Amino acid sequence: MVWTGTWVAERLGVELIGDEELPALLGLALRRNPKRAHLLVSGVLGKHVPRHPSVVYGAGLDLGRRVRTLLGDEEAARAVVLGYAETATALGHAVADGLALAPYLHSTRRPVPGVAPAGGFEESHSHATSHLLLPEDPKLLAGDGPLVLVDDEFSTGNTVLNTIRDLHERHPRERYVVVALVDMRAAADRDRLDAFAEEIGARVDLVARAAGTVRLPEGVLEKGRALVAEHEARHGAIREPETVPLASAFVRAALDWPRDLPDGGRHGFTPEHRERLEAALPSLAAGVGEALRSRPGTGRVLVLGFEELMYAPLRLGTALEEAGHDVRYSTTTRSPVLAVDDPGYAIRTRLVFPAHDDPADGPGERYAYNVAGGGFDAVVLVVDSAADTPALHAPGGLLARLGEHVPHVVLAVVPSYVPSRAPEAAPYTPGTAGTTRTVENSGADEATADDTVTEVPDATEAPERSSMLPEPLRGPAFSSYAPEEVGWLLQDLSDVELEAPTEEREEAIQSGGAHYAESLPVEYQPSERYQELFHAALEASAARIARAVGTVTETVLAERPGTPVLVSLARAGTPVGVLMRRWARARHGLDLPHYAVSIVRGRGIDANALRWLAAHHDPADVVFVDGWTGKGAITRELAEALKDFDGFDPDIAVLADPGSCVRTYGTREDFLIPSACLNSTVSGLISRTVLRSDLVGPDDFHGAKFYRELAGSDVSEAFLDAVAARFEEVAATVDTDVKELLTADRAPTWEGWAAVERISEEYGIHDVNLVKPGVGETTRVLLRRVPWKILAKRGAGADLAHVRLLAEQRGVPVEEVDGLPYSCVGLIHPEYTRGATGADGKAVVSR
Repeated sequence: MVWTGTWVAERLGVELIGDEELPALLGLALRRNPKRAHLLVSGVLGKHVPRHPSVVYGAGLDLGRRVRTLLGDEEAARAVVLGYAETATALGHAVADGLALAPYLHSTRRPVPGVAPAGGFEESHSHATSHLLLPEDPKLLAGDGPLVLVDDEFSTGNTVLNTIRDLHERHPRERYVVVALVDMRAAADRDRLDAFAEEIGARVDLVARAAGTVRLPEGVLEKGRALVAEHEARHGAIREPETVPLASAFVRAALDWPRDLPDGGRHGFTPEHRERLEAALPSLAAGVGEALRSRPGTGRVLVLGFEELMYAPLRLGTALEEAGHDVRYSTTTRSPVLAVDDPGYAIRTRLVFPAHDDPADGPGERYAYNVAGGGFDAVVLVVDSAADTPALHAPGGLLARLGEHVPHVVLAVVPSYVPSRAPEAAPYTPGTAGTTRTVENSGADEATADDTVTEVPDATEAPERSSMLPEPLRGPAFSSYAPEEVGWLLQDLSDVELEAPTEEREEAIQSGGAHYAESLPVEYQPSERYQELFHAALEASAARIARAVGTVTETVLAERPGTPVLVSLARAGTPVGVLMRRWARARHGLDLPHYAVSIVRGRGIDANALRWLAAHHDPADVVFVDGWTGKGAITRELAEALKDFDGFDPDIAVLADPGSCVRTYGTREDFLIPSACLNSTVSGLISRTVLRSDLVGPDDFHGAKFYRELAGSDVSEAFLDAVAARFEEVAATVDTDVKELLTADRAPTWEGWAAVERISEEYGIHDVNLVKPGVGETTRVLLRRVPWKILAKRGAGADLAHVRLLAEQRGVPVEEVDGLPYSCVGLIHPEYTRGATGADGKAVVSR
């Protein structure tokens, strides 16, 4: 028999190493995913590959019995089993059945009106990221007995370990058991489990059917993308065999589902529920069997479940098997996977249809794999009543798609269970800061990425969508900053190719073909001479920067009651936010929370980041931080964006406000802030933020890259340390400055904006967005855009040394002028195309 991973392995060089049983348990497929090219496809899970229900159910039962043996009956009776949606919902149920004595709960992506969550976590790299815990009994997770966590695959272990860590903070336990069909961790991840257990002071056991690892060759992500693109271009994305003549109608099975019996573990499923279901299964199967017999020739039957609704269809399938039917079982899914008609590939065909359950995250495509061309005489589609909608029955809906390929379609609808009353105990809503944690993507299917569970005991309402957003990314996993310095409310796009040549980006931006935030400039690597200028500028300006840091921080502390929450605008604001946090700690012993968020000109601030902040902090405490103001475009962008969010103050705190755009600043002088001289290597190795629809969904944070490969050139900590070292010597001066500022008229005059409008017209540009005032913005023009010329204030000295060097390297003229309110202004080449010429008649190119 051909292994169903052969096709991928031969083309990408992926190796499956481990137990002899692994090839029988796992196949390989390809998917479109910026983080992971390959997909491990389970042969016994019943999600993507139809299997006998008894095989699927038996795999989970066996694991559950092994857990019961491990724990003993006394501890098993005190345990709770928790499964991960959507892939492991039935597996977790089966494990709980094998354990026999414990209740079961699985996470869900479906908010239920009137049911307040008792927890939630996030899979930021999944195709459907947000999970909730909605137990009918809020005490279900509050005990101290063993917690058994069930997933289909234990890849890095991040999903499960992060869940345990956060649940352990609320309800400490002495024992956890992690259960998976396969343990695919690398050696380093295996060592982490022991260290983690020691850290939390609990025992953590692992039970798996087989173990191994996946060896990935260098460049596999790029090779995978190319292979997917090539195959889709040649064969199309969807492989479906010829349709067969079918009847125009389906048959609805009569299911006499027991009253008040949950349809699954979304709200909890107890041993008593299990007994009721076992008693009802023969009659339920009889009702389906009668519908199957309504048409002759239905020998080979597929029972097809629906996303999270996996357990009820699986048990119907096992009952039909016991009644003598030839049955296979699988379910629909949200995950898009390439289909290849090859015996050495795990996903042979796929059906695509629109979502039909009115999902909270909006409409989208759904998939059924290996159904078309599977030789089935009948399919029994099992959905819950919430999914029995007009969209299910519409042309092009799932019933119609099944009817194109299977002669006989039976619809069985299970009543959607809704708890009779909301929990009386304190429900989950986000709100306290607490300890934050970040985990890396494990690369498994739909329940193996960044997961976080948080709780606030005094909340009384169900959370907004922000409750399901991931926790901030932190160093060293994301950025070279220490984890306590800043939490990034971003998603990690480090493995995505986003860089484009400067000239191509400029042409696309100015032609309207692309927004500047849809790509990244190639990271500028400074010459030895330029680096010398940076270090000289840092030495000369460290005290000046420290004074500005102290002044703006003390102003914030004086005018904001309570504990300010610093929220820097990534990425230029982030080093400033870190320095302000360090000042508050050094002078006042305050440990200010600090986060970094994305704001994009023309697109606004990251709304999901604001929702996260509002869920975890009082918006009135939030202080937005940036490095400097130019003409004030971002100031206006922020003020406009915050109109849709109550409680946030749009005033930005900056080090330097030469444009007179804000009222909270360290200085209004336009001077060199060395963090403006470089790109990521002075900003924690983080890129400028990215907002692109194919990478950032409506419920995602904006993205950014972590340039780990530039660690050898990183001066982020050197910059921070050099400035912080001067705090003490400027403290007295800062006290004087703040006293004066607090009594002064600091109302913005927008002098800078007026100057930009004047320059735009004088130089025939007629677009203020192409005029970048101030040292910081001029530096950005020279590093990232196609500059036309630089206007320098006559007499400006050392602050412009690096600007003159960059202009020289790029062949850009520097014109000294009088009357500038800034030290310099950078002019982007107007109406740029790759054939455009600079002021001297030569093509403007990067050097």
